[in-house]
Amino acid sequence: MPSDFSITIIGSNSALAAQGRFPTAQYISFKSKHFLIDCGEGTQFRMNDFKVPKAHIEKIFISHLHGDHFYGLIGLLTSYSLSNRIKPIEIYTPKGLREIIELQSMYSDAHFTYEIIYKETQALSNEVLFEDESICISSFPLKHRIPTTGFLFQEKVTERKLIKEKINSFDLSVDEIIQLKNQQNVVRNDGTILSVEEFTHPITKARSYAYCSDTAYFEEIIPIIKNVDLLYHETTFDKNLVALAQKTNHSTTLEAARIASLAEVKQLMIGHFSSRYKHSEMLMDECKTIFDNTIIAIEGETFYID
Repeated sequence: MPSDFSITIIGSNSALAAQGRFPTAQYISFKSKHFLIDCGEGTQFRMNDFKVPKAHIEKIFISHLHGDHFYGLIGLLTSYSLSNRIKPIEIYTPKGLREIIELQSMYSDAHFTYEIIYKETQALSNEVLFEDESICISSFPLKHRIPTTGFLFQEKVTERKLIKEKINSFDLSVDEIIQLKNQQNVVRNDGTILSVEEFTHPITKARSYAYCSDTAYFEEIIPIIKNVDLLYHETTFDKNLVALAQKTNHSTTLEAARIASLAEVKQLMIGHFSSRYKHSEMLMDECKTIFDNTIIAIEGETFYID
């Protein structure tokens, strides 16, 4: 049975749509929640190609205001209106995007059938953007030419699940059930101790996904992404183009792999490839010399976090 936490790659290239790849966009599905990270040119068409349920998206996260990360947004938002969307949508974005969208819609006489709620992010420190009983989504600073943030999706596990057979066998009261779920042993009036370990299933490890869009090599992110299950890290250039990576504030294969290794993540996914590379396998092979568990962000593929 597939996991209920997944990432579908919509676009994996850098500035140019080339080599059969499109600019950056990812669709995140977590239980009953649906998110979009970045929205490069062509995003909505690729979502159609890959049968991504775009109408279900509730929140959009834009990492920064370089065109290859948001030029597809006005088209997507307009398409929602043409489909008579009424459900509001939240856009987490650096300062400036609201003015861009409003200017575009004003001069094109576009009218939205739903509310767009803009929530401005800042790229100077970590920030919790959204939190409920099941997930916490936060942003953190990256090192790029303009204000840029990464995003961290962390599952929340707050209580243990009771072993159903034990409820009737021991005639557990409501108060006792609540205690056990909150990881508290129950001491009955006769001195009997009902231990958490005996009456509940082990807590499953909370899952996590970190998204690092455009960034130079930046060790400051290591404590933030430490031990995540899956790390997406931009890998614009191969190991021989260190000077170009430094000039443009991007990362090479070996730099992304080094971050993954130092952060002790479970798996590294690389993307944001320069259009100079016809095949991305050679970039993956370079990463594997430092971090073996490296995979490619292949457009149309869905990656599950178990």
